[in-house]
Amino acid sequence: MDPTLDIERARFNMIEQQIRPWRLLDEDVLDLLTQVRREEFAPAPYRSMAFMDIEIPLNASVEEAERTGQVMLPPRVEARMLQDAKVMPTDRVLEIGTGSGYMAALLGRSAAQVLSIEINAELVDFAKDNLREAGITNVEVRMGDGSRDLSADGPFDVIILSGSVAEVPQGLLPLL
Repeated sequence: MDPTLDIERARFNMIEQQIRPWRLLDEDVLDLLTQVRREEFAPAPYRSMAFMDIEIPLNASVEEAERTGQVMLPPRVEARMLQDAKVMPTDRVLEIGTGSGYMAALLGRSAAQVLSIEINAELVDFAKDNLREAGITNVEVRMGDGSRDLSADGPFDVIILSGSVAEVPQGLLPLL
């Protein structure tokens, strides 16, 4: 059996069984999930889990990923964030928490320009490599702390926090 068919079947099942039932009905978002190959953004040891409804560790160990919170979010969460953001083709987008670059790739396919900030140097390199391999050229990945002043880079039409925060950093609001 052709392994490509298995991957495409897994992608189809992810969309139809996990994402659509979560009230994700925006056809543009669903098309993006078909076009941007999630498995290519997952770390090699976890690629077989790319379509599962779980967080995928981005660190060397599951324990470290749990401690630092550096994970790929479940596909339904990423899709819901993208649908709710209603990104337009002319938008400038700021993403805090690049991770593997998957959400940045989805945003890059939706917006004119994306600036993605990541605090972990290894993940910056990983995301840059993934975006380059995927042919995404309108995303800039920069190492930094997203809670710091980014006013020189603003304003932005959309800001996405690709991770959890106790509260939205107040410095981000004036950038919208």
